[in-house]
Amino acid sequence: MPSTTLSLSRLGRAAPTAFEVEPDADARKALADALELRGLRKVRLVGEVTPEGKADWRLEAKLGATVVQDCVVTLEPVTTRIDAPVLRSYRVDLPEPSGEEMEMPEDDTIEPLPASLDLMQLLTEALALAVPDYPRAEGVELGEAVFAAPGVAPMTDEDAKPLAGLAALRDQLAKGKDDSENEG
Repeated sequence: MPSTTLSLSRLGRAAPTAFEVEPDADARKALADALELRGLRKVRLVGEVTPEGKADWRLEAKLGATVVQDCVVTLEPVTTRIDAPVLRSYRVDLPEPSGEEMEMPEDDTIEPLPASLDLMQLLTEALALAVPDYPRAEGVELGEAVFAAPGVAPMTDEDAKPLAGLAALRDQLAKGKDDSENEG
């Protein structure tokens, strides 16, 4: 696979620099293993790096991928098509984090200006963020598991709600009121 590193100091500042990263089968296999995917059929990052101001850069790209994951309910394979924009603004004057705590900027696309961009690393990061966290096969619902000792009524999610007992009491009182009105 050709080099996926762009040295920003060597890029011309007069016009955008286009790029395309499309990993081969071995790189896709390694990427699928790293992201714990069942398979990665296609993956491609296409975009451009544009100069901004005197020293900053803006990256705009599109990530396209077809991933195969295990369904979180049935463990059957689930295929998902991913088409996601990738935006990064590389700033020369961004302060380095210091101390244990750091305030997050409002714009989460801003990053410190690196000497070079590793486009394969960027592709990996963007794919990891775009992959569904809990893939489900079509039409599959997570059922409700109910467990109890023999002879004991199982507690359901509905029973565990804090005001469920009050709702039952309200319904019982309303029923008692209706019954007394019908007798009189």
